Amino acid sequence: MEKKVLISGNEAIAEAAIQAGCYFYAGYPITPQNELIGYMAEHLPQAGGIFIQAESELAAINMVFGASAAGARAMTSSSSPGISLKQEGISYIAGSELPAVIVNVMRGGPGLGNIAPSQSDYFQATKSGGHGDYHLIVLAPYCVQEAFDLTTEAFALADKYRTPVMLLLDAFLGQMAEPIRISAQKAKTARAKDNNWTLTGAKGRPPRIIRSFFLREGILEAHNLKLQKKYAQIADKEHRWQSIKAKETEVVFVAYGTAFRIAKEAALILKKHKIKAGLFRPISLWPFPYAELKRIASGKKAVFVFELSAGQMLEDVRLALGDSCLLHFYGRLGGGVFSIDELVRFVRQKLKR
Repeated sequence: MEKKVLISGNEAIAEAAIQAGCYFYAGYPITPQNELIGYMAEHLPQAGGIFIQAESELAAINMVFGASAAGARAMTSSSSPGISLKQEGISYIAGSELPAVIVNVMRGGPGLGNIAPSQSDYFQATKSGGHGDYHLIVLAPYCVQEAFDLTTEAFALADKYRTPVMLLLDAFLGQMAEPIRISAQKAKTARAKDNNWTLTGAKGRPPRIIRSFFLREGILEAHNLKLQKKYAQIADKEHRWQSIKAKETEVVFVAYGTAFRIAKEAALILKKHKIKAGLFRPISLWPFPYAELKRIASGKKAVFVFELSAGQMLEDVRLALGDSCLLHFYGRLGGGVFSIDELVRFVRQKLKR
């Protein structure tokens, strides 16, 4: 049975987490993700889970570390400066090979910034914001329905690879409300209580140790090589993307999140000016779909990259395309959001149409 509800992006993520069997949530209030923590405070205990408003972001991420080590599906959420405070704990979780879901509802920065939409945490999320050679799987929804769906997927990927997964969205997507479909038949898929690595008490079996602390010479390097092998497997199998009418067009727009929504509308208007624009949206920001973008951009007159940042994803687009085609970038910073008309004018100007 399926029902349709009007819900914000923040609340959709919280509801999806509960449906996915999230048992433990720890967080600390910060705008613009407070609806998420508020929803979890009310509904997670009703579903039999544990909600903790921690005394700080540092405490919250380390509580998630402990809950995950004990076998619970665990999650935290915050916004840009709060995620920065969690970076040490995120690195520990990755180094200890523990599953966890982390939600970043981005705001303008740097520093305390503002609570307006931004995409300026792309580097932090995709290039390992904490210390050490590690990666997060990073998923970027563009609508409330996808925020719900990707949350469920995030928990599954975290368990599959025993690694932290981040959902990266901006303030617009976190706070806007849209109708979404929720299947009441979607069963909770909580993690098995006693995997061969969880700390459940010895119970007559050999002890288990979860750690990222290796002092004997060569042991930490061997552990890192093991992690890199896993990341290579993820990069090979878990890249996700969407393309719209990109095969027969003269140019391609590359964007994600709210920027993609605006670019999509700009492409429709540009048709009236006889400019055919296809769209490419990376859904997994790490691993980035390099090969798919290169294939779609092949033979195009130009590729346009639109971001609510100074051009962070632009670097990955350059890595994908090299010098194979002309590349144009348009961005807004510090919580500024471009309009559809801005993008239309920019494209027409660059194409001299």
